[in-house]
Amino acid sequence: MASRRVSSLLSRSLISSSSLFSLRGKDPLLNRGARRYSNLAASLEDTITPPVKVEHTQLLINGKFVDSASGKTFPTLDPRTGEVIAQVAEGDVEDVNRAVVAARKAFDQGPWPRMTAYERSKILFRFADLIEKHNDEIAALETWDNGKPYEQSANIEVPMLARVFRYYAGWADKIHGMTVPGDGSHHVQTLHEPIGVAGQIIPWNFPLLMLSWKLGPALACGNTVVLKTAEQTPLSALLVGRLLHEAGLPEGVVNIVSGFGPTAGAAIASHMDIDKVAFTGSTDVGKIILELASKSNLKAVTLELGGKSPFIVCEDADVDQAVEMAHFALFFNQGQCCCAGSRTFVHERVYDEFVEKAKARAINRAVGDPFKSGIEQGPQVDSEQFEKILKYIRHGVDSGATLQAGGDRHGSKGYYIQPTVFSDVKDDMLIAKDEIFGPVQTILKFKNLDEVIARANNSRYGLAAGVFTQNLDTANRLMRALRVGSVWINCFDVFDATIPFGGYKMSGIGREKGIYSLNNYLQVKAVVTAIKNPAWL
Repeated sequence: MASRRVSSLLSRSLISSSSLFSLRGKDPLLNRGARRYSNLAASLEDTITPPVKVEHTQLLINGKFVDSASGKTFPTLDPRTGEVIAQVAEGDVEDVNRAVVAARKAFDQGPWPRMTAYERSKILFRFADLIEKHNDEIAALETWDNGKPYEQSANIEVPMLARVFRYYAGWADKIHGMTVPGDGSHHVQTLHEPIGVAGQIIPWNFPLLMLSWKLGPALACGNTVVLKTAEQTPLSALLVGRLLHEAGLPEGVVNIVSGFGPTAGAAIASHMDIDKVAFTGSTDVGKIILELASKSNLKAVTLELGGKSPFIVCEDADVDQAVEMAHFALFFNQGQCCCAGSRTFVHERVYDEFVEKAKARAINRAVGDPFKSGIEQGPQVDSEQFEKILKYIRHGVDSGATLQAGGDRHGSKGYYIQPTVFSDVKDDMLIAKDEIFGPVQTILKFKNLDEVIARANNSRYGLAAGVFTQNLDTANRLMRALRVGSVWINCFDVFDATIPFGGYKMSGIGREKGIYSLNNYLQVKAVVTAIKNPAWL
């Protein structure tokens, strides 16, 4: 397993280019006409049978797999074909209530917040070991349910899952308060205490990584959890939940409810006995979560929401390297990434060359069954996302942007979309303003730094940005001028467990990962004790 350990998504996805990006630079494709697309992958009709068995489709409540109270189920689909993988228990308000009762009892009466922090850390370390032991099984289930390349799941995301839990296992016995010097004869100390029952709602684009970003700090701080999975991708979390209990997690500490946002998700956000809610997803849904939390018990809320991240290619750029980095920034994970570099700003001096090479790189991208070796892009997650992306592509054409590559579905079955590139994009076009969440690159031209700073910041989002330059002064100026939560300079999508992640403006509230995320799951209590005749103050 050592060879699979990574410090970031980027380190495997870009540096190990011989496998994932092995098809780049095939010169014969450069002369093909605009919008021509090469089917580099094997036939989509030849679908590989996933090397994994679906074992868990029930809800996980109080340490046991149980049916939903209503007995209802819903289908989770294979995005490669649209066929049903399994019927999964559909959690509803009553199931959320059952899960909250279990979590509340585990917090108020159970051993988890009362055991030593070192004991909690040992359980989390054992869990990380089990993740590594079941790496291939977890990865296959993630790819089957989501559509992302298996090589990405097995070599990048599942190892990162283990890495994040090891990181927070290490934090568990290092969370402590302070002794504070106060005025007068008093001893003043602060206690950092777990917040209680945390409700967590995760998205479908990175089901396991988002689970780790939320469960890791919550458990390290001694909280209990009710977690709702996305209805598109419920399977991998249930397997991971089983492994948590194999590692020794007490009953009721983590409860997993599969279900839909308007029912199970809303029940979590509005529940009077949940002390904190964390959500990753769209900005529109984030607003609803915040409203429900405020109208119930004013529970604490953290939100990681949408983005329309600028990727700025400066005039001093090595164009070949910039094209590859911008391609990765946008097309990684089928473009289904909240921080995707979806506004590619290119200096006018290198614009035309960049566009031609970006088109060739997109045409050269290997699309196909994500279980096949060398595939860079699998299907979109479901038919709704598939249709939404195609609608945006039509908007781009109708608004006058130049379609350089792609623009249509790939194959005749499943939810595959051709890697698509637009040039001559203007700031007021929908494809330049809205979060498409798909493999659609929009390339815009700029003249100078003052202009691109103003245009890059002219967005309701502020999640991330990329800067590609060889000039230190340019990098320093842009890193401070861009109003975003993450700035990647000559790199992109670096998600080390230690690096905080979150957004400015309508991209969210709070930070995940790193030391900052611990604050989301702790209360700070000040304790002041009068002292008689102190020897010193």
